[in-house]
Amino acid sequence: MGNNNNNKEKDCHRKGNGDRDKEKNPEEKREKEKQKDERIENVGQVTLDENKDHHKIHLISIIGEIEGHDNLGSSSKTTKYEHILPQLAAIEDSEEIDGVLILLNTMGGDVEAGLAIAEMIASISKPTVSLVLGGSHSIGVPIAVSTDYSYIVPTGTMVIHPVRLSGMVIGVQQTFDYFKQIQNRITGFVCSHCKIAKPRLEELMMETGMLTKDVGTVLVGREAVEEGIICEVGGIRDAIAMLHDMVGRKKADTK
Repeated sequence: MGNNNNNKEKDCHRKGNGDRDKEKNPEEKREKEKQKDERIENVGQVTLDENKDHHKIHLISIIGEIEGHDNLGSSSKTTKYEHILPQLAAIEDSEEIDGVLILLNTMGGDVEAGLAIAEMIASISKPTVSLVLGGSHSIGVPIAVSTDYSYIVPTGTMVIHPVRLSGMVIGVQQTFDYFKQIQNRITGFVCSHCKIAKPRLEELMMETGMLTKDVGTVLVGREAVEEGIICEVGGIRDAIAMLHDMVGRKKADTK
């Protein structure tokens, strides 16, 4: 009898705590929503965790211009690598995050920063999916293909062009050799993470009949899939569904 009473007392305490927790829940929920809104506003990131599968998907947006070692103007929308890289490291180290969704709408930007982000995403052990929305141009291409699976919306675009260098350029052979080295780093990464062959990628980069003031190629939606750069045409529904499927399969394999 004594044991039964003790159990009932414990149960009573549990219920009492539960009631107190319920009272706190609305306040905690509001605080959590506020923090989530601030995180989206400040760094364009949020954790998607209100799904039936109970998977925690971390969403990262790559938008505007990818900022390098120099700060861009306050009027420019930018993605800062010093925000993205630590977050990717935290995701890899976290036992709570199950997968990563990358949303891209970028004009490109700094080569070093873009490749650093792409290499970090590619080395994450958790399932990753990218979705190209408005566009993923220039150094945005390596980021788009760095994930395990990639999507592009039907009207999304990708501009493939050679490396450009701003500022003063010294017209000597060493400069052109350096250009070639940077170009090879980009093409090597892209070709190792998607199905396009290097000669075809270089052919698209050097196309002269499409852009009036530059060389390169604009790929729209399905064209990026047909060239073997992106895996599939789709939207946010497809990207999230694929990510949940990949997370589910990984969890099943580790049991």
